[in-house]
Amino acid sequence: MKKTEISELSQREKIQTQIYASAEGACTFVADAITALIRQRTAEGKPAVLGLATGSTPVRLYRELIRRHREEGLSFANVITFNLDEYYGLSGSHPESYRRFMQDQLFDHVDLKPENTHVPDGLAPRDKVFASCQSYESAIRQAGGIDIQILGIGRTGHIGFNEPGSGPDSRTRLVTLDSLTRRDAARDFLGEENVPRHAITMGVGTILDARQVFLLGWGEAKAGVIAQAVEGEPSAAIPASFLQLHRECVFCIDEAAGCHLTRLRHPWLVGPVEWTPAMIRKAMVWLAGITQKPLLKLTDEDYTENGMADLLTEKGSAYKLNIDIFNTTQHTITGWPGGKPKADDSHRPERANPFPKRALVLSPEPTDDVFCLGGTIHRLANQGNDVTLAYLTSGNLAVPDTDARRSIELIIELGETMRNADEVKHARAVEKQLDGKGAFGEDTPDIRHLKGLIRRGEARSSARLLELEPDRLRFLDLPFYEKGRYRRFQPQAEDVSAMVELLNEVRPHQIFATGLGHDPLSVPALCFEILREALKACAGADWLGECWIWLYRGHGAEWEIHELDMAVPLSPDELTFKIQGIYQHQTQRSQSPSISRQSENSWNLASELNRATAKTYDALGLPEYEAIEGFKRYLPQS
Repeated sequence: MKKTEISELSQREKIQTQIYASAEGACTFVADAITALIRQRTAEGKPAVLGLATGSTPVRLYRELIRRHREEGLSFANVITFNLDEYYGLSGSHPESYRRFMQDQLFDHVDLKPENTHVPDGLAPRDKVFASCQSYESAIRQAGGIDIQILGIGRTGHIGFNEPGSGPDSRTRLVTLDSLTRRDAARDFLGEENVPRHAITMGVGTILDARQVFLLGWGEAKAGVIAQAVEGEPSAAIPASFLQLHRECVFCIDEAAGCHLTRLRHPWLVGPVEWTPAMIRKAMVWLAGITQKPLLKLTDEDYTENGMADLLTEKGSAYKLNIDIFNTTQHTITGWPGGKPKADDSHRPERANPFPKRALVLSPEPTDDVFCLGGTIHRLANQGNDVTLAYLTSGNLAVPDTDARRSIELIIELGETMRNADEVKHARAVEKQLDGKGAFGEDTPDIRHLKGLIRRGEARSSARLLELEPDRLRFLDLPFYEKGRYRRFQPQAEDVSAMVELLNEVRPHQIFATGLGHDPLSVPALCFEILREALKACAGADWLGECWIWLYRGHGAEWEIHELDMAVPLSPDELTFKIQGIYQHQTQRSQSPSISRQSENSWNLASELNRATAKTYDALGLPEYEAIEGFKRYLPQS
């Protein structure tokens, strides 16, 4: 592969980084490289050796390779594969083992020879692990070395399971998993307590031995660590940063994953930019932050000393710019998220009419709604709008077995008290299924149904605190979720049809949704794609032309201030309502991968995020509020 010349905007990047509009574009590029390698090696009569990764990131790549095998005759008969890692203590048949993952996502769908697929042995006796790792290294060498290595990147900066502290000379070995890595895997294992504490992984040095490396990354959750790996100094604190030492490494990422790179985040620091209104607002909010000044106090010197002199030249004085952006930011603030009736709306984010509005809140899983916009939902309902809260999936995969067992015991006791033999019989049958599957087995349909009912109950309790009546709730239980598992979902036409039916029933003036910029295989991202397809199917509907779509950022995050089109302040009492609503989701107390050590409870994390947004508005010179929930308007044609 010919290395791309460094451009003016990418001058701070120490790894070649290609940014694509979507994950599909990046996967096509990497699939082209793999296809070319396989065909070249086949022509030479030699095997092609691939290093493979697991997790949701490479799934779209594997689907593209499967498509090429089926539709274009790409053969894998002459391919040898080595996987990066495996959980220690899991057999290859375990539903969350990486051997099982690879069988499901690639191996079983192409003509790879079973003997040519290699995954570290997760069941090697402890006193034989070192020898097993040495054998794995030897097998790679005997195969001729890895030609192309595929990588993802974890939020700790790990590649494979090389957690912070892993150096460039590390080889295949047994490692202890970082607590954040285990929390990120908690939903896959139906609870953090079930996630293995150790894994076997290729080392950073093993990865660097590959002739060519492609790192894939999707979604804003990876943006910060990707920027550190690409633009920072090589450091064991961010193991992926050692890929700077590789001469044939390319990061292939989507726009959301690249948004923290200087060329996208602060392009005025590396070259000339087109000063659009959005870019001006972004730059000035940044400038106010680094100078620690309110917007109206920024000076010409502040602009010139921080790489923004050309903005002054093009647009005029700091005085005029400051007033314009101050007013723009001020106009995002509203206490009427449904629009204020009989009011001048020329400087308000939402229309005054029609009123009341039919507002549809889409929650990918129960708790996303109250966590991200609980205060806004309460405002909408309290101000007389017609609010429908739709839970798109049951969320049953995120309910720990301990909570299910507690409910079973309650049902049995209640059934015995009421002398309801059928109810007791059914509950004991589900209890037996729970005992039979163990901690790591897959839930039966009965168990998943019970867990879904548990989350419905929590959602109803939460909505009641937000002043929504039970008849305002919709539980769609989209089929893609009910038929799948995390990282392995595949939406179908039936999911879109269910969304279309909901939209045509509600005929909303407003839709509140999330998922834009998330990992493409995450539940929020898949639900958002289903919404987009449903909106296309509704083209021509009389309600659609009057419908505005407001995006909330998602669980554990918030839009940056310059991105906000509507900021809804919350009083201390309204924030309390929200926190109490979140508290009703008891089964989710330890399930969120976004919860840090400092914020062990999701209700604390939500209040911290909303208070931080309010503090930023205050620092910009805007009114001081207890907390703020923020929204970005989405235009389907964009």
